[in-house]
Amino acid sequence: MNQQFIQNITIHWDRIDADSYLRDIPAICGIRSLSFTKPITFFTGENGSGKSTMLEAIAVAYGFNPEGGTKNYNFSTYDSHSELYDAMTLSKGYRKPGWGYFLRAESFYNVATKEREYSNSLKLHEKSHGESFLTIAQKNFKPNGLYLLDEPEAALSLQRQLTFLMEIYECARQSSQFIIATHSPILLGIPDAEIMTFDNGRIHTCAYEETDSYQITELFMNHRKQLLANLLSQ
Repeated sequence: MNQQFIQNITIHWDRIDADSYLRDIPAICGIRSLSFTKPITFFTGENGSGKSTMLEAIAVAYGFNPEGGTKNYNFSTYDSHSELYDAMTLSKGYRKPGWGYFLRAESFYNVATKEREYSNSLKLHEKSHGESFLTIAQKNFKPNGLYLLDEPEAALSLQRQLTFLMEIYECARQSSQFIIATHSPILLGIPDAEIMTFDNGRIHTCAYEETDSYQITELFMNHRKQLLANLLSQ
């Protein structure tokens, strides 16, 4: 057993309806269990590959509010989460987190609105979208915590992504665990993180340089004129 708060997940497919759309997501329908061995794990892959669905299910199964926040948040603006969490068993480590946060880019506005009820001091709606994301990180990223982040780069400039990267890395060094769904080639570059890609119909680990995020960014930066000429002449 390693030191991670979430050691493993197991999916019980007999609890999922036969006509559920989850069975049509190749990377998810072929998975029975998934293990976490490092402080930082990335889920990456094309849109619709299932990475956010998996992250959301893990968060809800652990006890987080489906729309995000700490485990103390309890509200619902729109129930959009799948049934996957109800068919999931989490194997937890011997340590218990002292804090935790579930961040979802798509429902962050709802969390920011509710934050006024929980902590008037933050005043997230008075900040830019990106500044609000960083404020949440700086307030909630603490040692010995569990953090589930869904596409946190959505509101961040490239410079802010580097700042966010440093916040994640430093917090992970202080005995925290992160599971992050992302397309960002910057965040994916965090040293010693485990990267799980949902592409090609199965969840499997890969090197940073093997991710589409890295390869497409490298292609664009090094061959921009030729690439655009080919794309825009069609």
